[in-house]
Amino acid sequence: MKPLGPARQHYWLLQDMAKATDVDLSRAFKTGTIDNADWADLVTACRGCEWVGGCQRWLQNGGAAEVPPKPCRNRARLAALKIEQELA
Repeated sequence: MKPLGPARQHYWLLQDMAKATDVDLSRAFKTGTIDNADWADLVTACRGCEWVGGCQRWLQNGGAAEVPPKPCRNRARLAALKIEQELA
């Protein structure tokens, strides 16, 4: 198993990925869609991702999409949050 990456770096990668896919994590937290444990799980999943370099390149090149790219370990959860926010 790959060691987890730095928490701060992955916190910001998660934030950037959410922004690139029009997911408002702060809103999700404020409305109770996610809680502290969910937020921590998202960051931890990111920390264990093998695609960090690709993620950084994708984001630096103006990455924007309906859902995160397939290698993203938070792809399904961010896509679900986006749907929930669109339906709200």
